[in-house]
Amino acid sequence: MAADVIPHQAGGKRSRLFVYNGGFLTQGRVRRILQLAGYDIRLGWPDASAGDLVGVWGASPTAPRGEGIAADRGCGILRVEDAFLRSVHPGRSGEPPVGLLLDRTGLHFDAGQPGDLVTMLKTAPLDDAAKLRRARDAMARLKEAQLSKYNAFHPATPAPDPGYVLVVDQVRGDAAVTGSIPFPGADEGRFREMLAFAQEEHPGARIVIKTHPETARGYRPGYFTEADAQGRISLLDAPVSPHVLLEGAIAVYTVSSQLGFEAILAGHKPRVFGQPFYAGWGLTADEFPPPGRHRKLTRAQLFQVAMMDFPTWYDPHNDRLCELEPVIDSLEAQARAWREDRAGWVGAEMRLWKRKPLQQFFGGTKKMSFASGAPKAARSGKNWMVWASKATKAHAGAWNLEDGFLRSRGLGAELVPPLSLILDRQGIYYDPTRQSDLDDLIVEREKLSPAQERRAEDLVMRLVQQEVSKYNLRGIAALPDDLPKGKRILVPGQVEDDASIRLGAGKINTNMKLLQAVRAARPHAVIIYKPHPDVESGLRPGKINAGDWADHVAEHADPMAMLDLVDEVWTMTSLLGFEALLRRVPVTCVGLPFYAGWGLTRDRLEAPHWRKAKPSILGLAHAALIDYPRYFDPQSGLPCSPEVAVDRLITGTIPQPGLGMRLLSKAQGALASYAHLWR
Repeated sequence: MAADVIPHQAGGKRSRLFVYNGGFLTQGRVRRILQLAGYDIRLGWPDASAGDLVGVWGASPTAPRGEGIAADRGCGILRVEDAFLRSVHPGRSGEPPVGLLLDRTGLHFDAGQPGDLVTMLKTAPLDDAAKLRRARDAMARLKEAQLSKYNAFHPATPAPDPGYVLVVDQVRGDAAVTGSIPFPGADEGRFREMLAFAQEEHPGARIVIKTHPETARGYRPGYFTEADAQGRISLLDAPVSPHVLLEGAIAVYTVSSQLGFEAILAGHKPRVFGQPFYAGWGLTADEFPPPGRHRKLTRAQLFQVAMMDFPTWYDPHNDRLCELEPVIDSLEAQARAWREDRAGWVGAEMRLWKRKPLQQFFGGTKKMSFASGAPKAARSGKNWMVWASKATKAHAGAWNLEDGFLRSRGLGAELVPPLSLILDRQGIYYDPTRQSDLDDLIVEREKLSPAQERRAEDLVMRLVQQEVSKYNLRGIAALPDDLPKGKRILVPGQVEDDASIRLGAGKINTNMKLLQAVRAARPHAVIIYKPHPDVESGLRPGKINAGDWADHVAEHADPMAMLDLVDEVWTMTSLLGFEALLRRVPVTCVGLPFYAGWGLTRDRLEAPHWRKAKPSILGLAHAALIDYPRYFDPQSGLPCSPEVAVDRLITGTIPQPGLGMRLLSKAQGALASYAHLWR
């Protein structure tokens, strides 16, 4: 959805929205979403003849104030609520929402005035096959990423042993409860009745009462307390993933909680004791069937309306309204960052220039600290990390840190900050002597779901079409028109003292040996040698005289453009081999890079025993580009998806190092070259 689309306004007409709740003024994200949706917030008195509206927040305590003014002035009301995906933490934490529900006729949780959402569920055609496929894909994404309305939980937090009946508590007096009950004063009795039914209908089964996240944080009390945890009934207030919780349940009971909606998506038919928006469509067992709901819907149809058609979603990375999928991407990245960083990080022996980017990546939840040595970092009690190539036995227990495969516009040796970083608990991707987290991810992606395959394919196609690579260097030379004809083989040079060569190469461990091996194997081929950009820039040692073995030396040439002109690639461990695979160029590996040994390359060395899976190229790409790295958007200051990082690499909207940093990088390069002479 483009930034100028106004989804809730007929003909794109803007409306003045008069508000009497301070939150509309103090919450910048809410104000911005409304503005993009076509509503201009105002103070004062609305004019019905001008089409003015009054904005109220759902059925909050301040809503009657706005409702009274709207009635006096003869104006319509726009009711605003958080969407069903909101943020990592509840709204009381101050974290802004990723979407809003904007309703002109009622409230989605009140069957007495059911609102636009229920009307859409009653009347929308819901027969668009492409949209329903998107709905099924998005449902799968939410489950895989373990996303819910609030997401301050870790998927590994243990749930009760499977086989329990799940009873869902809610916050006492919430409008979503009182608005869904057809007669007043029955709140407490309704929850007691629900618990009694759960016990009666499942004799002998364990009953687990799940408290609301705001109750667990002490914000608002629920209807059940520890006093209800008697016999086979237990109270669960741990931050367990709703997806994990629903997977272990044999039945679900709720009044009107969103967890009932998620239970439907998980395949349950929940027993419902209120009248929420998801009741009455044949997907629930309703104790009090809502009037006027006779249509039978599928899970995908319900999801399409509630999660795709009705909400107004916001893309914080590009400051625009959007469809659901970018919201899932963004919230997944934010939730992953919180889940991995919640214990805090200590970086051991990190260079000074790297500390600011690391703080941005890993210090969003708790400020990151830095230690001068491994013993101090290990004693901190926090998770700790070390740059993988600097790790020694003293760093046992540390996470290994490295640049990701879509890094920057410019070289790391030039002190250009990264857009992607990798944390590996077991090893690191370029070290085939020990199993890495990436190895495990590749095995997991041997089989992709249709949604995963489409996402990986879309990402790879964008990389190929826009010629995006790891560094995306500026000022590269144009390719000559007179490249020799024949079977062309591209041989990428590498920095010969790089850790990937030391650990992943065999007997062929220098650029000259690689060229000689290629010439011996392909005596009649046209060999094109591409020096490594760090070597060309004078930042790392390794320049060779390749003219005796190569037919052409492509200095400062664009490697992505070259891949369109060659028939195959030979490499020791270069990332260019992976980028060639993405472009369906055959690759021969004389070393063991992370992409070798899976049946996708011609390998001269035997792969480690754990590389037995046979993923597709898209499976490899999903593991390496989507699952393994973390990405940071310098424009919004938020964790982001690989898709956003690719956008930044294409547009170049990325901070670059200042003059001082560039001079420092040149000095480092000169020192490295000088040291190389004395080896």
